[in-house]
Amino acid sequence: MRRPTKEEGLWLVPLIIVLLLWEFIAGYVIKDPLILPRFSAVIFSVYALREVLILDILVSLLHFCIGLALAFAVALPLAIAMGWFRSVFKAIDPIIEIIRPIPPLAWIPLAIIWIGLNHYAAGFIIFIGAFFPILIDSYTGFRDVPRVLVETGNVLGCIGNIKLIRYVALPYALPSVATGTRVGMGVGWMCVVAAEMFGVGNSGLGYRLFQKFYFLHQMDYVVAYMLILGLLALILDRVFRYFVEDKLFRWKKGIVK
Repeated sequence: MRRPTKEEGLWLVPLIIVLLLWEFIAGYVIKDPLILPRFSAVIFSVYALREVLILDILVSLLHFCIGLALAFAVALPLAIAMGWFRSVFKAIDPIIEIIRPIPPLAWIPLAIIWIGLNHYAAGFIIFIGAFFPILIDSYTGFRDVPRVLVETGNVLGCIGNIKLIRYVALPYALPSVATGTRVGMGVGWMCVVAAEMFGVGNSGLGYRLFQKFYFLHQMDYVVAYMLILGLLALILDRVFRYFVEDKLFRWKKGIVK
């Protein structure tokens, strides 16, 4: 078993320094909680929100899962087609490049009209944010499969596009798919606030954050929800990296510990 090292706890040092500086600057330099609330006040706000916080987290995770699952289900087959078949890439790439620069916020009116004020409308906004990173990284992985691997697959009996994609291209492109999925998760999570601002079910971290600022100007609660959003993003990223990078792609680490 690997023994814990001193370096594993080094992340606590800058974190503690930042929190102490935050408390000091907010309390003794700025002295205005509307501009920057103290860290202790934010922690108290988290405690005060304990009755609604769990529901808000679950609702936001529901929206996130709907959007991410839809993005992955649509992006991966399209990435395989675009990366493996040049004609498909030439036909679809201009459409993708026209739609990709449109911010997810711009889709909110259409989401409300097309879908209505429900969880799927929020999931649609998150889908827009997560779809393009997954698609681009994934089809890049399929497009960059070395020709020598394809020729070797043909020699070993992988005849036809279906077998070549399954046994040659997909294993080679999986790290790129994982990278795109990780980036898409980050972008999709950033879209949670925008997706929930229009009041889907009157709950969710994004809805509550907007409500506390726009209607009540309770900045300590606003910062509390911001920290919760960041902490959940960290947890989601660490869980993904543990199961995908540390377990599924353990072979990529080589001899480096």
